[in-house]
Amino acid sequence: MKNYVSYKWNCTTFKDAEEAIKVAKFLWFELLSFDLQKEYQERIIDYIFEWYSRWITPNPDVLCNNLIKFDVFLNKAMEHWFDYIATGHYARIREEDWKYHLLQWVDSWKDQSYFLSGLNQYQLSKSIFPLWEMTKQQVREKAKEIWLPNAERKDSQGLCFIWNVPIRTFLMQKFPKKEWDILDLDWKKVWTHQWAYFYTIGQKQWLWLNFKAYVYRIDIENNILYVTDKDGDELKSKTLLAKDWHWICPDMGNEILNWKKNLSGKIRYRQIPPVECGLEKMESWDMKVTFEKEQRAVAPGQVFVVYDWDECLWNGMIA
Repeated sequence: MKNYVSYKWNCTTFKDAEEAIKVAKFLWFELLSFDLQKEYQERIIDYIFEWYSRWITPNPDVLCNNLIKFDVFLNKAMEHWFDYIATGHYARIREEDWKYHLLQWVDSWKDQSYFLSGLNQYQLSKSIFPLWEMTKQQVREKAKEIWLPNAERKDSQGLCFIWNVPIRTFLMQKFPKKEWDILDLDWKKVWTHQWAYFYTIGQKQWLWLNFKAYVYRIDIENNILYVTDKDGDELKSKTLLAKDWHWICPDMGNEILNWKKNLSGKIRYRQIPPVECGLEKMESWDMKVTFEKEQRAVAPGQVFVVYDWDECLWNGMIA
């Protein structure tokens, strides 16, 4: 997939293409290339800018899976009469009673089911995750053993399929710097920032303060950041509302809600282990999530993902 091309910074597209060509030549198979720049611009990049302008912090990696890899790219593969697409995601798919279940990987620190939580039954039925029984180290060792030319390549960082660049630098293309105040709990000015768009709830980086502080409120309209200490009550939440929610197996949704079953969930990818929670569908069609224990720095726009033991069941956008 060619999703993004830029001659600024460290665009990975050209290097990705070189590596793909090397592997294709080494394994003696045909390499097909799909130009998805238009779809990626409309579905991912424009979306990122739109949501940041409303002080909502989206998750590009989840979006890229839902809207590009397992949608546009999958459809391209089907148009070329392929049976499946296979990716290097660390997750598992189990078929049972004509239903497809998404399961966590064996190593919770590398598990990527969080990023795949927006997939549906059709997408899972056409996907293969062949690495699910292997650790990252075993994958590296196997690649070296068979002399793959990309065996020593470093893990990718930064925005999905764009380049190795901090999100702040990426946003500065659209939102120029505009300094204003950082206030503490007493509404006292403690420093200035370069624009509220660049920050998210719970963030401590780029504040440049001489004491430890975390963003707990963002006032986009007046361009003001409010900060508190790490354990401040202002950062804690016992509940959240999620919208645009999605069941991976829709048939299971009503059953689980009716059971009032104890589940677990993640407010961010690196939340290990997931925390105990319950779901309740509201009249507004939002889903109310109640945690067993208060959670810190729940950020609007991020994806909340629900699990039943090792099975990934559901996701929704934190509103």
